Amino acid sequence: MVVTELLERNAKLYADEVALVELNPDESDTRRISWKEFELVESTRFQPYRHEITWSVFNEKANRFANMLLGRGIKKGDKVAILMYNCLEWLPIYFGVLKTGAIAVPFNFRYDADEILYCAELAEVDMIVFGPSFIGRIETHAERLSKGRLLIYVGDTCPSFAESYHELVADCSSKNPEIPLTEDDFGAIYFSSGTTGFPKAILHKHRSLIQAAEMEQKHHGTGRDDTFLCIPPLYHTGAKFHWMGSLVAGSKAVLLKGTKPETILNAVSSERCTIVWLLVPWAQDILDALDRGDLKLENYHLSQWRLMHIGAQPVPPSMIKRWKEYFPNHEYDTNYGLSESTGPGCVHLGVENIHKVGAIGIPGYRWETKIVDEQGAEVAQGEVGELCVKGPGVMTCYYRNEEATAETIKDGWLFTGDMAMQDEDGFIFLVDRKKDVIVSGGENIYPVQIEDFLRKFDKIKDVAVIGLPDRRLGEKTAAIIEIKQGMECTREEVEDFCLTLPRYKRPKEIIFSEIPRNATGKIEKPKLRKMYGADQLVAQENRA
Repeated sequence: MVVTELLERNAKLYADEVALVELNPDESDTRRISWKEFELVESTRFQPYRHEITWSVFNEKANRFANMLLGRGIKKGDKVAILMYNCLEWLPIYFGVLKTGAIAVPFNFRYDADEILYCAELAEVDMIVFGPSFIGRIETHAERLSKGRLLIYVGDTCPSFAESYHELVADCSSKNPEIPLTEDDFGAIYFSSGTTGFPKAILHKHRSLIQAAEMEQKHHGTGRDDTFLCIPPLYHTGAKFHWMGSLVAGSKAVLLKGTKPETILNAVSSERCTIVWLLVPWAQDILDALDRGDLKLENYHLSQWRLMHIGAQPVPPSMIKRWKEYFPNHEYDTNYGLSESTGPGCVHLGVENIHKVGAIGIPGYRWETKIVDEQGAEVAQGEVGELCVKGPGVMTCYYRNEEATAETIKDGWLFTGDMAMQDEDGFIFLVDRKKDVIVSGGENIYPVQIEDFLRKFDKIKDVAVIGLPDRRLGEKTAAIIEIKQGMECTREEVEDFCLTLPRYKRPKEIIFSEIPRNATGKIEKPKLRKMYGADQLVAQENRA
């Protein structure tokens, strides 16, 4: 089975039931509305911020897009990039690509113009489908991007260098194009990066996609009466494959634009959401707002909310303890994964194992795990080594990168680059990341990119970027800067220099100090983490 068959099934069995809801609240005028008040207010007052589609409309949209692609020469094995914010068109476009036998290639919406070009050429995409917020970034390299590929614009007032999605699909058939697909066909390319910060294209077969969908439904028991609240971006494997539990169950999901605590609770209340996937910063913000009294639980309809799960970064045990004080009846789960394993779930805690908060858990549905030393031999229980996973969701390869593939996949095992240990009960705990990646608010930040940028500043002799623990974001970036002899530099000068960086890449802490390097010239980042208390703070948080 492939995931497109699930969509066809739902369109037949649950044709007129709601599949997707898009909530786009006006965050400049967000009001706290109790569930009692909500039921008394005319729903038309909220219509500008809420749109929905049924399973039959979802499927028809996917079919129209698929038939448009086929009419424009897109065929099995071709690649179609998607560069859009979450909206009701995102998933139908994704499934439309899959229905043609083409490969869906979601782009991170944080990519700048150069990163978009790089990824388009690395993955050899044949089409880019993009939304209004990305006109400027696409236009920067429009001439080069349009050579040999189609540019399709989803929105009003189509730019001159692209074609209009709405005009192209308007007259296309809503019937399934009936392209034969198997689990061995290629389905998607996702992007990841190692310590160098340069994206690698991760190729997955349809087998990975259906595995992720069935695993999510099994792990969280998603049923027909559940409503899943999806806040993270759909380009992210975590968001999309957590949603696929709803696809398997044939149940409703809500795409929420906005991460303010009151926005999230309003959505859970008004849409009667039962399953919510949060990132650590959002959960932390909700708890802080409750502590301050800015939010009052009695103002919301939350009794149906049964499961809160978290992934994408280490979860502070103390935060979950606080969460259970406010929400004692919630089930809780955490999920571990990476794009190379089709997102979260190859290791998961399990709702029945909340007594093991702090662990990432045990092998997920149909997955195996092992922890190995530098020679690839399994370590003894309680010893630290590299976490490896094996299962039907392992990537096929890094597209056009045989060397990196050979380093990462050995005898079917995916070497994650994460250091871990297993306790006496078989639960896995992450110890450190082998790869030099900072995870801040669920986003990967690559220190080398920031270091290379800062070294262009003529007052800087040397720089090292590390992650420091942050209560809200999980980690925050800290730049340790060594100034050239005889020069003076202020924090404000460095901050001004960094204004051309995307906001999420700008260092949150700036420390002026010498940079320690070892005999081979490598920066001794473990020493820096120890110097600035990162290791001690992490240990304190894990003991909390």
